[in-house]
Amino acid sequence: MAMLSSSPLTLGGLGLMAGVPALTVPVHRGLADSGHAVAGSAVLLVLLAVHARFVLLILARKGVGWWLVAAQAGLTYLPLPVVGAAWIPVSGLLCGALLLVAQQVRSFAVAALAMACGPVLLAAPPEALTYAGWAVAAPLLGLVEFALVGLAVQADRLSATRSDVIHRAVVIERRRFTRDLHDLVGHRLTVLVLKAQLIQRLVHERDEKAGQVVDETLTLLRALASDVRAVAHGEQRSSLELELSSARALLESVGIRCQMRVSCRDLPREVAEALTHTLREGVTNVLRHATARECVIQLLEQDRLVSLSISNDGVLQRRRPKDGGQGLINLTERVTVLGGRLETTSLRGGRFLFTVHIPRNQ
Repeated sequence: MAMLSSSPLTLGGLGLMAGVPALTVPVHRGLADSGHAVAGSAVLLVLLAVHARFVLLILARKGVGWWLVAAQAGLTYLPLPVVGAAWIPVSGLLCGALLLVAQQVRSFAVAALAMACGPVLLAAPPEALTYAGWAVAAPLLGLVEFALVGLAVQADRLSATRSDVIHRAVVIERRRFTRDLHDLVGHRLTVLVLKAQLIQRLVHERDEKAGQVVDETLTLLRALASDVRAVAHGEQRSSLELELSSARALLESVGIRCQMRVSCRDLPREVAEALTHTLREGVTNVLRHATARECVIQLLEQDRLVSLSISNDGVLQRRRPKDGGQGLINLTERVTVLGGRLETTSLRGGRFLFTVHIPRNQ
């Protein structure tokens, strides 16, 4: 990641500070005693800078940085003949770096090398036994740094995962809102357009039924407002039974004879909801795309497979079966999630058949 969150940086800083104060104090004392205080301090600063650069590279997840590991190894072991055993404590930094490398490359050999890089120095300078405690403690200091830096990396990964999950949730919610808005509001708007056209005709003919149709239109507008609120709050108010009754009344109100056959009840909520959207989309397509005089709706179940079919006799010849628009795309998504399938077929005699099959599964 280009930028790290404050939590990983804090943990990484703790990792860097875990051994630095404890290491530099005895090293400076030993350097003063050996007469190499200035040169030794300069080399120590370079070593600390290289180590800090390595840790930041690990935190940024930009690779291992082998040249930094090699530089640390050189700055850890090469000064020993000159500085002496006082340099032994800095092996803890190399131990921590090698443990981080071992985790990156998943190598037990590198981990074993990390644990040995301190104790092996006991065999080097003549006065090494004076710093035997530091040689043995080096792996412990390395483990502390490894743990803290590892926690920082893990925290950064969790933060990235959390951001990704939030982004995906937003995309899914946006998709749900768009789909529900189309399925619910699109159907209502289609009916409202038909009602408005009917009102216009009745008013022109001075038909007394115009007032009744106006009342029905107002009811639809209130239902539309309720649907928009339901979609905005993620609520589901659909009912398959009510939608079946509404579909018949709606089709017959615009002069389309409706035959209905229903032979299954008590469907699982997810299946009933998908079928409700199917019915709404099918009826909308009949009203919007066809010049139908008759519509047949069948809701059947056989071998735990629920099928809803809608056929009409007014499909236009130039209309292709798959030209269903966004409504059929949304419906296909709903049905596929439940393990179902959607079929559209143009039949002989100018009829159009729209069918959805969904397994009950409960």
